[in-house]
Amino acid sequence: STIFYIVPDFLACYPASSHYLKNTPTQLAFFERNIVDSHYYTRTRASTMSTTEAQDPVKSETNKVESVIRSRKERPTGSTHFGDADWDEEQVDEIGDATWGEVAKACCVHDAKEWGKIFVGACGALFFLYFFLFALELLGNSAKVLGGCRAGGLLSDETNPVAGLVIGELATALIQSSSTTTSIIVSLVGADAVSVNSGIYLVMGANIGTSVTNTIVSMGQMADGAQLERAFAGATVHDIFNLLSVAILFPLEVISHYLYHLTNAMLPDSVGDGEKWEGPIKKIVSPFAGRVLKANKDVIKDIATGKVENCDAYYPVLCLDGIEDYKHCASKCDKDAGEEVGVDCGRVGLITCDKTTGCPAFFQNGANLHDDSISGGVCLVLSLFLLIVCLMGLVNVLQRGLAGMSTRIIYKATNVNGLIGIVIGAAITILVQSSSITTSVLTPFVGLGVIQL
Repeated sequence: STIFYIVPDFLACYPASSHYLKNTPTQLAFFERNIVDSHYYTRTRASTMSTTEAQDPVKSETNKVESVIRSRKERPTGSTHFGDADWDEEQVDEIGDATWGEVAKACCVHDAKEWGKIFVGACGALFFLYFFLFALELLGNSAKVLGGCRAGGLLSDETNPVAGLVIGELATALIQSSSTTTSIIVSLVGADAVSVNSGIYLVMGANIGTSVTNTIVSMGQMADGAQLERAFAGATVHDIFNLLSVAILFPLEVISHYLYHLTNAMLPDSVGDGEKWEGPIKKIVSPFAGRVLKANKDVIKDIATGKVENCDAYYPVLCLDGIEDYKHCASKCDKDAGEEVGVDCGRVGLITCDKTTGCPAFFQNGANLHDDSISGGVCLVLSLFLLIVCLMGLVNVLQRGLAGMSTRIIYKATNVNGLIGIVIGAAITILVQSSSITTSVLTPFVGLGVIQL
């Protein structure tokens, strides 16, 4: 009777019989303890069982098995899933082919809870991606402030082809923007400060120097050796492509000057003034970065064209009436009208103000060259720190979102024809107006293994 009183739920499982009632006290206590333990396990299991498990036991058991399996060797299908312990061991030729129906199902067929997680993950990825692009923009502005004077001095000299190639590379490495270097070279050629022949070699060098940024980005995945290896390989593709292109085109240009004759034949009879087109990414990111630090590109152009000898001509910074805004600090004097600096207009150095956003946080009235250099150095360190943090956050969000996804599905969705890949890459770069941004964003995906090298 004592046993029946303690475990009334088990009356159906353990019917009363003379055999049980005749057990010795020791056997009876052992039997009672085991039944109580079973009763506790049943109660605990029932209380922790989820709604899904109660409604679909088969799916529950499948999820339990899948949650334990962390290797393709343990799966009956032999497929590798993102996050497996032997993820890095799988070769490309070992990956099975998935159907687009499977890709569509993995992408679009989810319950409400899973869609909620996807939404949160997408918001997190966009958050880190925005500040990643912001850090890249701030890095470029900081490099222009720190290396603008030197870059302008390098571009000002008429040199031989090899020297022009090296100068273009160094100038781009200093200001971290091949677009800026190329636009300055175009301005120099237009002002007859540099010949077209020399400009061609400078542009070739600029395309080599732009490979530094994505290499820095790949270093952000040092925590995982396999990811670092893939990311660095992906970043190096950009370097090798530019180096091989220059290695082929440079000697041909030196021997035949074919690029000079080709561009001369393409030149129209008359060229009108046009508006500068700015990509949508620049419109989204640049205003925010401009509130922190905005580089004065005119300094580089003026030194390169010989309008001024060095950066000392721009200092100290002067704002009319001590008011720090674009009108009182950065508006240019009309020399034809007889306007003078300090009376009719202000003067800015390597850091300038913007018409829309005003003067940035690191702008200071009365600053000298040393002050602006310190501001550029601080922003450079800040941008590198933010770049690494956002890269780590972006990689973490992507890892969580892709966890458990089969490699067949991932590679089917990301594996495109080579020609289509070239068109997509060119379109993205035209859209964002920066090859550094395109390669820097793609580098983490290569490091994770989402995009095949």
